[in-house]
Amino acid sequence: MARRPAPPSPSPRPTTAAPRSTPGSRKTPSARTSSSTGGAAGRSVDVREWASGIRLSAFSVIMLSLVVLGAWVLVPTLGTFIDQRQKIAALESSIQVSQEKISSLEAERDRWTDPAYITTQARERLYYVKPGEIVYLIDNDLDPAALPQEQKPVSDTLEEDPADWMPQMLRTLTAAGLSQTAVPAQ
Repeated sequence: MARRPAPPSPSPRPTTAAPRSTPGSRKTPSARTSSSTGGAAGRSVDVREWASGIRLSAFSVIMLSLVVLGAWVLVPTLGTFIDQRQKIAALESSIQVSQEKISSLEAERDRWTDPAYITTQARERLYYVKPGEIVYLIDNDLDPAALPQEQKPVSDTLEEDPADWMPQMLRTLTAAGLSQTAVPAQ
């Protein structure tokens, strides 16, 4: 478990002994002033002292590393899981569509096994008749409004439409700018 150091007291500490220094450590001037002076500056916490007061046990380090490792392993797996669920849903919907198509084709196959249906289709589609029957076919039994209009006669003269519109537009603009006004100024 982590142990936090006690916050510095508002009263100045007595400095009876010189601070112990190790060969590799240096104390910064800001750290010396905060620990040796009282008042408002004495209330600020030195980050190095605070960080050195944190103690992590081996169990805490192992658990923290397991949480990080678990997140590192599970996040890509979770994305893959979501992608696979979406693909499964899409495939299930395509299976449903295929099943509906299969059922409609089976129903049509069952209709074609019926001799009456075959006879009806042969009469409607191929105009088959039984021997001795007389069939009457009626042409132009459509409504006159639904009939196509008479085609206009084709002209003998050839008309060429300009394919490039830009020069024609410039000619029109120039002609409009150079034209006389319709009503003379009074």
